[in-house]
Order: sequence, then C-alpha cells, then structure tokens
Amino acid sequence: MRAVVQRVSEASVLVEGEVVGQIGSGLLVFLGIAPTDTPEDRGWLAAKLVNLRVFDDDAGVMNRSVRDVVGEILLVSQFTLLASTRKGTRPSWSGAARPEFAQPEFEAFHRELQTALGRPIPTGIFGATMEIRLVNQGPVTVIVDSYLKE
Repeated sequence: MRAVVQRVSEASVLVEGEVVGQIGSGLLVFLGIAPTDTPEDRGWLAAKLVNLRVFDDDAGVMNRSVRDVVGEILLVSQFTLLASTRKGTRPSWSGAARPEFAQPEFEAFHRELQTALGRPIPTGIFGATMEIRLVNQGPVTVIVDSYLKE
C-alpha cells in the first residue's frame, strides 16, 4: 500500500458536483493498493498514519499526530499512485490492484484506519471520477509505503 498524505486545513471530495466527504483540519490521504497487499500492510499503514507527527506542538516543531490534535482524516482511493514510469512517457498501471481486489482492500483499510483513529473517517467513492479540493497546510506532503516501511 502506498499513501500520499497531505496536512490540510480543509479538504473535500466531490462526485458529479456533490460533496461526498469533507474534513476540516487534518490529513488528506490518497491510498494506492497493490495486488500483493496483506492485512499486515493494512495494520502497519493505519498505525503509521494516525501516529505520523506532522502537526506543530507549542514550540512550532512538528511533533504531534492527527490523533494528538484531534484532527480529521479524509481517505481517497487512487490507483495511479502505483504507476510505473520506467518505460516511455505513458504510465503503466500494472502495479495497481484490479478493482475486484482493490475495493474490498480499500474498505478493509478504511475500517482499520477508523479503528486506529477512534472515530469515523469520510471517504471518496471507490472507482468514481472525483474532484478533490484541499488547502495544503505548510505545505506538508509525505509519502508512506508499506513495502519500504520507512
């Protein structure tokens, strides 16, 4: 699993002009799922995201997590995060899981992330064409990959 995480002051996802998920201050998480992802990947990534210290403490140092600041998370499925650009200029999507595997995995990750955070997390709509609106705060953008486990 690969996540692009952005610290935001607000974010929303729209489908066909209708808001289907929105948050105030917190994290916007774009999630890419590979066909080899496991329940261990889900658990590791969910724990990493809710504990990722990218929010400022009283001294202005990024030392607080989304859990610490009682922030929100907006989760959006994005298969293009698994693109390969090694050959030519047209990305290959073969590293991304097929929808029949990816959708249940996304739903399982969503449940695991909600459990880790301890409250509901809005999402986009799996497979839909979505419009994402966000105000990146900082800006802070981090890539977290369950294969690299950095």
